[in-house]
Amino acid sequence: MADTQTARPVLDLREVTKFFGGLSAVKGLSLALPRGALWGLIGPNGAGKTTVFNLITGLIKVSEGEIIFGDERIDGLEPYEITRMGVARTFQNIRLFSNLSVLDNVRIAYHPHAGYSFGDSMLRTRRFTAKEKELTDQAMEFLSIFKLQGIAEETARNLPYGEQRRVEIARALACNPQVLLLDEPAAGMNPREIQELMDLIHFIRDRFKLTILLIEHQMRVVMGICEYLTVMDFGEVIARGTPKEIQGNQKVVEAYLGKGVASSAAG
Repeated sequence: MADTQTARPVLDLREVTKFFGGLSAVKGLSLALPRGALWGLIGPNGAGKTTVFNLITGLIKVSEGEIIFGDERIDGLEPYEITRMGVARTFQNIRLFSNLSVLDNVRIAYHPHAGYSFGDSMLRTRRFTAKEKELTDQAMEFLSIFKLQGIAEETARNLPYGEQRRVEIARALACNPQVLLLDEPAAGMNPREIQELMDLIHFIRDRFKLTILLIEHQMRVVMGICEYLTVMDFGEVIARGTPKEIQGNQKVVEAYLGKGVASSAAG
């Protein structure tokens, strides 16, 4: 586990606020992720969690505050620039190219670094052929790490839900990120798939030396793999701590159950 008190943050959100019209979806959020952390961002629906991911990855722009990745400020950059710098993400709703094969879904992540010109691709030059073989070999090697090489030629839409999620995570990691943002990866999974996902997240953190920020409603996942949690409600942080500390936090219980229900349960 990363030292959450002394480690230098790899990703640092400083008093980040996002307004949509007169509504503040995120209010003064500060969140410093140490390198190597496996960190959870949780809260009830509408708390602002996915908005935070969209701000980090440049899909929407920060209204106030700043986001630092490594030594550089990234708020204001385009999504593709942030991805190239080393921040990758998955989405709550899986976004694979459903009509392409598993192999092609992962190969796509390598193409920004292909190194051949448009003319090479049109004329099918030797340079193009050599580079395409290199990309295919790299993608197949990557699929083997995730035990997906046996279904490389399968069309993505035909895969079971759990395998589609593995392909999406593999594609994100093919971008060679330092930080991986996972948005509700366990949504729609059965208990067996959830356990496989938990094992996979631990594996990829350790295998690729990643920092992982996880949004998840499945408390089995959150409490089972996260080392530290930030809890949001109505766009604001209401608690921070270890899973054990968060489980006993009255503000968190009230946010999820409602104040009256939480008080009755406590009584």
